Amino acid sequence: MRGLFRYSCAMKNHLILVHGAWHSPSGFELLQRELADRGITSSTVALESAAAADEPIGDMYNDAALVRGAVDALGDDCFVLAHSYGGLPVTQGLVGATKVKGLIFLTAFVLDEGETLFEACGSQDPPWWVRSEDGERATTSTPEHVFYNTCTPEVAAAAVADLRPQSILSFNQPITQCAWKEIPSNYILCEFDQAIPLFAQQAMSGRTGNSETLATDHSPFLSAPAQLASLLASLMR
Repeated sequence: MRGLFRYSCAMKNHLILVHGAWHSPSGFELLQRELADRGITSSTVALESAAAADEPIGDMYNDAALVRGAVDALGDDCFVLAHSYGGLPVTQGLVGATKVKGLIFLTAFVLDEGETLFEACGSQDPPWWVRSEDGERATTSTPEHVFYNTCTPEVAAAAVADLRPQSILSFNQPITQCAWKEIPSNYILCEFDQAIPLFAQQAMSGRTGNSETLATDHSPFLSAPAQLASLLASLMR
């Protein structure tokens, strides 16, 4: 099921959560509970570039349209958090989105016009990418070490089971417009991330107005949801 999902309770601020490659909105459930405890409503966007092998698969521009649609459908001001690959559709899709009060890039790609994720990875597949025989999709060989290395074994195992193949095309489509150039933005660096090296996060964080650091893996919404929720609450003031 694709589209907008809301975690409900009565609150004053709203945060739209955009997941990364291979993932799904379900990964944000622990974080959403922590946000609700802090008076923040949240919703998620199910990106089409991650899909089961027997499902149609979308691309980055499809994802950008979904993100924009989620913002426009909300009807109120909001913040948007982009995790990892999610930084691309957020950057691409939210130019001119006046309802967005701020962007939060969580160990995410912050790319400029003409840049692609594949180029940001050095124009070569990381060793943990596994391409399908037709070259259209990729899976991950060691996600428990790359994405969840500071999670508990139980949390990591559940997260690995929820992963889906990712569109290769989504990694090769260039950004054509940049929302972070017109919307106030923050970057959250993750110190022990094995997917996006800290030096790369630091370089991309320079394109935002502010940065914060968490001593976590690539997935603090699973490894440190309470700590992340508190940081997000402070950034949404």
